[in-house]
Amino acid sequence: MAVSGGPDSLALLLLAADALPGRFLVATVDHGLRSQSAAEAAYVAAICAARGIAHAALPLQLERGSALQERAREARYAALGDWAEATGLAAIVTAHHADDQAETFLMRLNRGAGVRGLAAMRARSGMPGRPNFELLRPLLEWRRSELAQIVAEAGLPPVQDPSNSDPRFERVRVRAALAGATGLDPLAVVASTRHLAEADAALEWAARRCLAEARMEGKVLCWTPADTPRAVGLRVLERIVALLGEGTPRGSALARWHDRLVAGEIATLAGVRGDGREEEWRFTAAPPPRVRPTP
Repeated sequence: MAVSGGPDSLALLLLAADALPGRFLVATVDHGLRSQSAAEAAYVAAICAARGIAHAALPLQLERGSALQERAREARYAALGDWAEATGLAAIVTAHHADDQAETFLMRLNRGAGVRGLAAMRARSGMPGRPNFELLRPLLEWRRSELAQIVAEAGLPPVQDPSNSDPRFERVRVRAALAGATGLDPLAVVASTRHLAEADAALEWAARRCLAEARMEGKVLCWTPADTPRAVGLRVLERIVALLGEGTPRGSALARWHDRLVAGEIATLAGVRGDGREEEWRFTAAPPPRVRPTP
């Protein structure tokens, strides 16, 4: 269980201590970005010790600079994943809640995300960088104010991270906008993300069925798109890249590749050469680029 000492994760800790006694461990990631961070990790350790819960502090050495929150998130999940695997745990649990979910949805909406992105955070998903290791978010139906009340009633002063009120960060600006949007209900947004997650699962189901109709001709994968809807076709191409290519292309690049094949062209993406000149599209691993000898 990831507990920073903030109000959300402290509430998660208190709820779990009542519901799952003896069935979880706690870790606090110390990003090393503030002088108080080591003391905050020790504060969480003391709260855990008072309740007989094993605690581990996971120190990081992050440098300030661009994309700090994104880099911190990646490093945090990597540290938690390493700790969980070394300790033999089944999953990582975080305290993301309904207000976090609404913020994530609006941030992705503002970037033009598709169905998968707008489904936002899932209650159960794979860990970033470790898709086969579970990440659980049991508080997505809880409001931030409810969690703060639990901590206040327990008499525990929560840690206050100043970055959570720094308007240089996108999430902080979206949070402020949400606070001023009196007609927007975060729980209704959460319900919409659940519907979008169901739509995303339906697209995945359709893509699996389409790809099951493909055939291999030697090293060539052949698939006839016929009247396959574009949204499903994009998922099929994504799976073809996973089978034959390298990496995970961005959605915009995948969409351009799809549209070139629909136009009857030959195009390459992420190491896969697609030929859309016939009704049956043909895909092969693209040959490596030719390297000119150094004169």
